[in-house]
Amino acid sequence: MPDDAGVIVAAHGRHYVVETGSGALVRCVPRGKRSVYACGDRVSLAPAGRNAGVIESAAQRTSLFLRAAPHRQKLIAANATQVAVVVAGEPSFSDELVCRILVAAESQGIPAILVLNKADLAELTRAARERLRPFEQAGYAVLAVSALGELAPLAARLANETTVLLGQSGMGKSTLVNALVPGVAARTQEISRFLDSGRHTTTSTRLYRLPGGGAIVDSPGLQGFGLAYLTPARIEHAFPELRPLAGRCRFSDCRHRAEPACAVRAAVAAGDVHPRRLELLHRILAAEASP
Repeated sequence: MPDDAGVIVAAHGRHYVVETGSGALVRCVPRGKRSVYACGDRVSLAPAGRNAGVIESAAQRTSLFLRAAPHRQKLIAANATQVAVVVAGEPSFSDELVCRILVAAESQGIPAILVLNKADLAELTRAARERLRPFEQAGYAVLAVSALGELAPLAARLANETTVLLGQSGMGKSTLVNALVPGVAARTQEISRFLDSGRHTTTSTRLYRLPGGGAIVDSPGLQGFGLAYLTPARIEHAFPELRPLAGRCRFSDCRHRAEPACAVRAAVAAGDVHPRRLELLHRILAAEASP
């Protein structure tokens, strides 16, 4: 990778840090007024002073992970190969938020796993694991770990992948990053200096290289996750356990509520689809349809 090209390793608004082929960090802004780049984008640069540049263009992406409100979207990561949602038994997590993140991953064809952190809190972890049961039944792997203990199974799942790490505040995501990435504190400080403002430290998205190969994209703690860019049909299609049932309801516009001969509700009654997953589908569709 030449020094007039690189990978975006930090993003905050219109401010980016690009790592070049030599490992140098370059403070960059996009050409034009729009911020259309994300962490993980492979970009070409034009020089704009010492350790500064202008992003001219990005190579074609293999994926783009984002969230969106009706009139605003937030690009989180480009070229990710995996999404990891971090939850814990304490504080309590939102299973709807987890579901929304998984829907976004499915819509991009990005595999996803659930990371149940703070597994050393045994009783709380058992309760959290039960809340994750609907996702396990849908086919998602749940990896119980402790950021303060054994992380080898998680490190193995992250190796040679570009993983977007997401979760609500308080789930221990930062502790996981510190344990997985040697020297992360120094790298964070260096990137913050190149972003040219300490206030960007907790609100910017960062890409960190993993020692065994691969990278993690660390995003700030989430409170919500909009799916305004997805149609109702695409949201339903993003529930993997419902895809085999597509077209099997009596009515093509079945909403899986009280309609007769509904294949989805029949699958719920048979135990093939967890009822909470259907509840979450209805909640998400209703929320995204609201003005």
